[in-house]
Amino acid sequence: MAHRPIDLKNDKANYNKTAGYTQIEIDGMDAMINSGFVDSFRYFHPNKVAYTYWSYRFNARERNIGWRIDYFLISEALISKVKSVNIHPEFYGSDHCPISLEIDLLAIENRIN
Repeated sequence: MAHRPIDLKNDKANYNKTAGYTQIEIDGMDAMINSGFVDSFRYFHPNKVAYTYWSYRFNARERNIGWRIDYFLISEALISKVKSVNIHPEFYGSDHCPISLEIDLLAIENRIN
């Protein structure tokens, strides 16, 4: 599901009309964020327009008419250990593209020990 208007190309046309961008879904994501999780991509890229999914119809990917619906939600306790989060639209093969998250494992290991 897309969480915020920045996360899909046509937010007004889809709001409460299309599965994946209804108020109940937005409220559910808000509840997860408010319970101690962080949208790691938005943490590092608060204003970047980037999508992880494009329909196969209407040349959506070529026209960059997409949705950001793939997330790494990280606990607030671990977000400081995340080095980077990126979306990789240059990779094809699916209607989704890969996303990556790099964690400082040494920092996590030191926190545990």
